[in-house]
Amino acid sequence: MTRRLAALAALASVLLCAPEAIAGSIELRAETATPVVLAGQMRTVVLKVGLRGLDIADSAARAPINLAIVLDKSGSMAGEKLEKAKTSALHLLDRLRPDDLVSVVAYDGRVRVLVPATRVSERRRIAEAILGVQAHGSTALFAGVSKGVGEVRKFLRQNQVNRVILLSDGKANVGPSSPNALGRLGAACAKERIAITTVGLGLGYNEDLMVQLAMRSDGNHAFAADASDLERLFAAELGDITSVVAQGALVRIDLAPGVRPMRVLNREAMITGRTITYTQGQVYGGQEKFVLIEAEVGPGVAGADQPLATVTTTYLDLLSGQSELDRRVVALRFTDSVMEADAAMVPSVLVAHTEAIANERNRLALDLRDRGEVLQAQRLLQANSDYLDEAAARYASPKLKKQALDNSSDAKNLDAEGWNRQRKVMRKRQYELDVQQSF
Repeated sequence: MTRRLAALAALASVLLCAPEAIAGSIELRAETATPVVLAGQMRTVVLKVGLRGLDIADSAARAPINLAIVLDKSGSMAGEKLEKAKTSALHLLDRLRPDDLVSVVAYDGRVRVLVPATRVSERRRIAEAILGVQAHGSTALFAGVSKGVGEVRKFLRQNQVNRVILLSDGKANVGPSSPNALGRLGAACAKERIAITTVGLGLGYNEDLMVQLAMRSDGNHAFAADASDLERLFAAELGDITSVVAQGALVRIDLAPGVRPMRVLNREAMITGRTITYTQGQVYGGQEKFVLIEAEVGPGVAGADQPLATVTTTYLDLLSGQSELDRRVVALRFTDSVMEADAAMVPSVLVAHTEAIANERNRLALDLRDRGEVLQAQRLLQANSDYLDEAAARYASPKLKKQALDNSSDAKNLDAEGWNRQRKVMRKRQYELDVQQSF
């Protein structure tokens, strides 16, 4: 991990030496929760750095797609599960362009490539292969995903959306089966700009494994409690795939002298001195993906302005095919007036920070429940609900209010009988908040 992050920093140094250019399909956003702070004291400030993709006005202008659909056809998928999965895959196929690429992989204890990477113009052949899938056997999940990735690699291009959609209803019981092993596969795919979206169906799959695979590859993760949810989730995933406007975004945050980084929330990042770097695999039109940086600022003089950070991003614009660069500078103003400082606060950043803190506590509560410390987990979740409820009132945030209700409900559903389902719900929600997933 250290070597990978060191390589990322080296790449950042090279890319950011390029001359500044006009940005294309990404709007770089950088703002602090407290642009005006009280003078004469040490302060912790929160910096929000976001990448928002511009909406694609014409769907015909979107980037080409190279998609592998990987279907679990183990015995537990027999019946409605597999039929709904096949129907959902066919509906997804209907919404792709004839020049897009699709491959179909099915796995039980063994893996079969039903359709090697093929143009969607051959829809009849692809559909026949999907409809012919029958359920039996065990679950070679790792091999199935690997084979799907291999099909995407056959026509791997940097100026297209390279994606794998994995559907599974059971635990991997043939081949590598740990979250770490699948996480490493996801990280390797991220380097090639191949994202893996995981869809867990029912209550038999390993949510930690599926989340790790999605997170490390910068894909999405969905929980389908019932097979009837699949069509909606496949459609939402396709909505994301067809809205990708940029990928391979490298973000560098250079904090000003006198500003000390403390930690980064929402995404893995590297901190070297006063410089923070991270990557974002895909940027979606109409969506903002962001990180939050907590930093310590030294005492300033009332009336003075001070730089806080310079934020730079480089990325491949899929609509133009060009590499782009954008830069923003964020500053602070010092004051003696509490009223002035309070009036300048940015509620949207404060809400995002509250969400991130609450999500960390939610993960801790899940860990406590996993260790059998049910009462401690309940107390933490209820305290988290109270924290969110208070912040919801302070910032007039319906979103925080809903999360407060979710945490209160979570605290009441940690009994052994319903824990398997509840855990999947909580893991999905935690991941959704971390990566600002749209569905």
